[in-house]
Amino acid sequence: MENPQDIFSSNGGCLSDIVIEKYLVESKESVSHVQLACSMQDCAFPLDGTELCIWNTKDPSRQLLILRGHHQPITAMAFGNKVNPLLICSASLDYVIMWNLDECREKVLQAYPLLSLFIDAESRQLVTGCADGQLWIFSLMDGHHYRRVARVDLRKKTETFSTRRVKSGLCSQPEESQLPSTSALGKGEQVEVTFPVLRLAPCDLSLIPNSACGCLSSENTRCVWIGSSVGLFVFNLANLEVEAALYYKDFQSLSILLAGSCALRNRTADQKVLCLLASLFGGKIAVLEINPAALVTAQQCPSMGQSLSVPASSCVLPTSPLYLGIAKEKSTKAASEQRCAARNVMKDQRLVFHSKVRSSGYASAPHVTMFSPKTNIKSEGKGSSRSRSSCAREAYPVECAVPTKPGPQVAAAPTCTRVCCIQYSGDGQWLACGLANHLSLVFDASLTGTPAVFSGHDGAVNAVCWSQDRRWLLSAARDGTLRVWSARGAELALLLGKDMFSKPIQSAQFYYIDAFILLSSGPEFQLLRYHIDTCKDEIKRYKQKSKSKLICRLSTTGAVDMTSLSAVNDFYSHIVLAAGRNRTVEVFDLNAGCSAAVIVEAHSRPVHQICQNKGSSFTTQQPQAYNLFLTTAVGDGMRLWDLRTLRCERHFEGHPTRGYPCGIAFSPCGRFAACGAEDRHAYVYEMGSSTFSHRLAGHTDTVTGVAFNPSAPQLATATLDGKLQLFLAE
Repeated sequence: MENPQDIFSSNGGCLSDIVIEKYLVESKESVSHVQLACSMQDCAFPLDGTELCIWNTKDPSRQLLILRGHHQPITAMAFGNKVNPLLICSASLDYVIMWNLDECREKVLQAYPLLSLFIDAESRQLVTGCADGQLWIFSLMDGHHYRRVARVDLRKKTETFSTRRVKSGLCSQPEESQLPSTSALGKGEQVEVTFPVLRLAPCDLSLIPNSACGCLSSENTRCVWIGSSVGLFVFNLANLEVEAALYYKDFQSLSILLAGSCALRNRTADQKVLCLLASLFGGKIAVLEINPAALVTAQQCPSMGQSLSVPASSCVLPTSPLYLGIAKEKSTKAASEQRCAARNVMKDQRLVFHSKVRSSGYASAPHVTMFSPKTNIKSEGKGSSRSRSSCAREAYPVECAVPTKPGPQVAAAPTCTRVCCIQYSGDGQWLACGLANHLSLVFDASLTGTPAVFSGHDGAVNAVCWSQDRRWLLSAARDGTLRVWSARGAELALLLGKDMFSKPIQSAQFYYIDAFILLSSGPEFQLLRYHIDTCKDEIKRYKQKSKSKLICRLSTTGAVDMTSLSAVNDFYSHIVLAAGRNRTVEVFDLNAGCSAAVIVEAHSRPVHQICQNKGSSFTTQQPQAYNLFLTTAVGDGMRLWDLRTLRCERHFEGHPTRGYPCGIAFSPCGRFAACGAEDRHAYVYEMGSSTFSHRLAGHTDTVTGVAFNPSAPQLATATLDGKLQLFLAE
């Protein structure tokens, strides 16, 4: 019999060139009759009978991925046909399990150990703290599959908390000194440290008297005590913000300034908290008694927005810039009626432009009435039917389901063109969108038929707005111009040139029930009074009869450029919200004609959109609900704010927006908020939860804009590649 070496000697090769043993593992249980599996990237085999072992072929040095779930020996396994996601199925006598290897590899949060764990039964969330100061929050809701709600850096949150207190001028502290800014830890003479989360414990601020935490709403009092090595913190699970901070080193009477272990317990009898500390160095053990009411009261920023309200709660002052609109409303209307009546009168014509002149008819027989038509019959045309249908439309269903059923999808342009903005008309019958190819389009609400085209801009249209009476459509573009169009005939009615503005227009809209035009340019916003005259002079058709007048202009604090502007037009409101590049949101009261409040550190990046809860003419909400508004920034999710307290009430994370500004929208009923995302999905959040309730698929690119229909449960989305998608209620 031949020696194995003699079989391959004729080729002059080496045995090591033919076969190499890349990996070897020994199992305690025999796998001789088990169906093994291989893919292009991984090999799968059972280990010790019940454990499924995955070995990566591209990176042999990677640690084995061991999956546990079977209670009986694994008998067969097979990989799926797709590479993304990579699935593997394993079978035993008790279970057949489908594994997603990408998700299985992501189960390890990070290299730092988990030091603490807390479960909030009311919000059904799991909170875990790590040695590097990171908080991980997961949802335990049915159907959420333990999805991650948020990841929080405790050190950065405390820095933001201290910065807000410094800028608000709040310096009071229960004892000798005020709370230091943790940003000082990054200076050259000190070492930047992390805040290891040693202990998590419940903290219910609703038990504290209202006078102590008057800034907190009743729905926003569920918090968590965080025990760290340098101090104790009150962390809000709704808005993901630090409500209060207690640093050990700021109290000279304390014996332990750096803790290595911590335990917390609420004492319901006197609303105090007991804290047991063990020193990080040495053998000291101390028991602290903390008064949460005194701590929160001393550190809460004063509420400057208690007198502010989006619905107008007082009469317009004579010194207000809005007073001009009220005073001249009647006179303007009367003058316009007189002008229209004057135009209807036949005037003498100075010239005759045609070659033949008709006879005066003196020699002809008198006219005889041969037929007298009935002129009181109502027209049954399309326009009348549409108006009757709009008047007879039902009210918006308040308890309706989220529109998640995919509807029609259309391309806004024949080529791949970005949709910059979208907005429904007040009656919900038309959808306007601004495109990057300098056009504005108006679609039917069902996205059927040919859209109306509004052409004239020389830059991307970054803002569109319907008038309250739906007669006019406003558009603003990067070319620095603002145009008002006749919605019915797509004709230009008013043009404001770039010579009127120092910088391109960032935001523009109708305001105060169509009495004004509100726009932002650079560090200021302008309030314009306008008059539209659509009558054309046959000789001077080029001459524009419509005109506008600047009423007032207001600048942001610090004269920083505005990134977004928002105000209500469907009802009388004196409030204007503006976002600046310095990450602030400023509240202007146009009744007083000045800035009323400033929210500092609103987001970690500049706010690119403000969305107010404006409701709809087809539904009603509680009056205080109109004081809510949303803000969003790239990489920092959405935040829900209350104008009365100027506080963030809830922070929505979970939709990826790392590099592109995506739009947001309020539902007409005020129960939902929608936003776009970079993963080709639109997300819908409920106001009472920090994690999304629905994830809408079917898009072909980044979702740049979202809009709710004000008259029906419908959601329209726009994408970066120029697609419009409609979602309907089930």
